[in-house]
Amino acid sequence: MKIIADNTVPYLKGIAEPFAEVLYLNSKEFNTEKVKDADALIVRSIDKCNRKLLEGSKVKLITTATIGFDHIDTKYCAEAGITWKNAPGCNAISVAQYVLASIVAISLHKNESLNGKTIGIIGVGHVGKEVEKLCTAYGMKVLRNDPPREEAEGRAEFVSLDTIAQKADIITIHVPLTKEGRFATRHLADEEFFNKLKRNPWFINSCRGAVHDTQALLQAKRENKISELVIDCWENEPDIDRELLEEAIIATPHIAGFSADGKANGTRTCLENIGKFFHITIEKIGEVTPPAPQNTIIDLNRFSTQSRIEQAILASFNPTVVDKALREAPDKFEWFRTNYNHPREFRAYTVINATPEERHLLLSLGFNSK
Repeated sequence: MKIIADNTVPYLKGIAEPFAEVLYLNSKEFNTEKVKDADALIVRSIDKCNRKLLEGSKVKLITTATIGFDHIDTKYCAEAGITWKNAPGCNAISVAQYVLASIVAISLHKNESLNGKTIGIIGVGHVGKEVEKLCTAYGMKVLRNDPPREEAEGRAEFVSLDTIAQKADIITIHVPLTKEGRFATRHLADEEFFNKLKRNPWFINSCRGAVHDTQALLQAKRENKISELVIDCWENEPDIDRELLEEAIIATPHIAGFSADGKANGTRTCLENIGKFFHITIEKIGEVTPPAPQNTIIDLNRFSTQSRIEQAILASFNPTVVDKALREAPDKFEWFRTNYNHPREFRAYTVINATPEERHLLLSLGFNSK
């Protein structure tokens, strides 16, 4: 069989070669001529899988190493008999840890405790659940908004967008980008939503850029309806809005889900999808593993007694590093994504010299501790 794979899907090379011819392409090389003889495609969100690319090809399966699938023309695939698969939940922990690291960095910058703050989570699926877990461990109150889940499970555990607008100190969005239907999410955070904000919250988008209306978001920031912005996902990527870049306290090039662990999960899911679809045993799938961090030990005694846990979190991943790089060269948005040094998640680290109370919190966040 023949597989065409995006050459930036990590930990893939050498794994499928025992059972397939594999051609690795960069996103600009994905074209009709290249994919016409392929049985399967392994793609990322930048690889647009539409009629123009697929018509007349032998492609039977498209598997994307991402949660999102708005880069796949699912209607055309249904017409053409092409199966597509995404990787739900593959980077959920990564995005949740990005959110926590970002609000920790802001809390230190502003000298404000997160304990007791109310966070509104819009979209409580794979990612939102992980955000809830971390924020609850951190002593935050969580408000959950998820209309599809509320319809299926009942109203008891969920609140309206209006309630989040009125009561949340921090708002973070974790929904897919959908443009049609009762639960469409394009411009979910719009002028009407921002005009209802009551607590001057921090606003975070690490799901899809078009879930917020950029001009409405900027207007809300100018009018001080929002105090801090964390933007990982932008409308019109990679041509990002420079004013929004200036207004954000943390601005990153759509890398929240780019932990090494999340990337390995996405690659592994793609291979599992190929194995199931074509009834192939993939012997080397166990070799899809991220490398260990350069230093797996975090010593709390290195840090100030007032913010030891926060400093441990930022020692594993600090969003301000990539923020600085993006501000210096916003035109390199896609280059930063392609050449990103994927961090490991909390579980790759062991924290030492923790008090019993600190150790309990560290374990709840996913660190090892001894």
